[in-house]
Amino acid sequence: MASAHSRMRCGEFRTNYRQDTTIFPTPLARRVAVVSVLLLMLVPMFGSAYQLNLLIQIGYYGIAALGLNIVVGFTGQISLGHAAFFGLGAFSSAWINSTTGIPVFFCIPLAGLMTMAVGLLVGIPAGRIKGLYLAIATLASQYILEDFFARADWFTGGSAGAMANPFSLFGYQMNSDRSYFYVVLFYVVIMYLAGTNLLRTRDGRAFVAVRDHYLSAEIMGINLNKYRILSFGISSLYAGIGGALFGHYLGFVSAEGFTIMLSIQFLAMVIIGGLGSVMGSMLGTVFMVLLPEVMEFGVHLVGSNNSALTQALAYIKEMAIGLAIILFLIFEPDGLSHRWKMIKNYWKLYPFSY
Repeated sequence: MASAHSRMRCGEFRTNYRQDTTIFPTPLARRVAVVSVLLLMLVPMFGSAYQLNLLIQIGYYGIAALGLNIVVGFTGQISLGHAAFFGLGAFSSAWINSTTGIPVFFCIPLAGLMTMAVGLLVGIPAGRIKGLYLAIATLASQYILEDFFARADWFTGGSAGAMANPFSLFGYQMNSDRSYFYVVLFYVVIMYLAGTNLLRTRDGRAFVAVRDHYLSAEIMGINLNKYRILSFGISSLYAGIGGALFGHYLGFVSAEGFTIMLSIQFLAMVIIGGLGSVMGSMLGTVFMVLLPEVMEFGVHLVGSNNSALTQALAYIKEMAIGLAIILFLIFEPDGLSHRWKMIKNYWKLYPFSY
């Protein structure tokens, strides 16, 4: 009996730093993640076209939102031009594919690298300025790239826009929602695992140190300029890949789709989801993608006979985004990820959750 008791597990124990920084904190968390991905792979078999469209949106926006969270939530910088880099990734992938004939499979990561190169250039001022001045600098990059999209006919097609060929692999075109869903899911899994792993590395810990106390980080020997610029580069890489997936999903890329309003929506995703949280990036994206759909359903339910209310639906959606940001900043400043952790801890210790 004693030997049987000695083999009984009564908790998860960690004896070194490597165990304390694993991607999945417990075996249960790893199993839940694997099962969740497997269940998502079954969605195209049973889900409707509307549901698949929402999930695909959540996928490519979630990748871009994680990139913004790396620079805002983990490094403590501010960026108001994320939509421009999202658009640059979409245009870059379409341009590479149309001019060189390289398959879309390779164009998406290449577009991410092109966007990263531009992000590193834009991030150079971030090494010397911060706060309001950095916000203005990133806002300037938003309008500079918007103007470039409108004028560079050779790259973007100008006001006419650019065609983006469908994703193809081994001669098979994934031009339907059911097939393209797997492409987006693949990139979501890869990019989120890479983002989580990044925070376990020396560079990831340096990002957090720069955010928490840059003077102490500098005294410790951390190169502030290097890591501030690097965070913008990695953020742009994520935005570029998300934008490329967006462009090839729609099949057409237009400069009108990457305005400052989209940058604000990306910022809302990371604020609502939780600054400095990988999981929060996805939770915030889910919230922001579903919020307009819920508002539309509510307007049609309440005011189905009110034409004025129906016509004001677009404005109601925009107002709902601003209201959501304000309410979360007041009542849940740590975001949905913090609330989720509190719920888990409550049930983990139940009934002794006090």
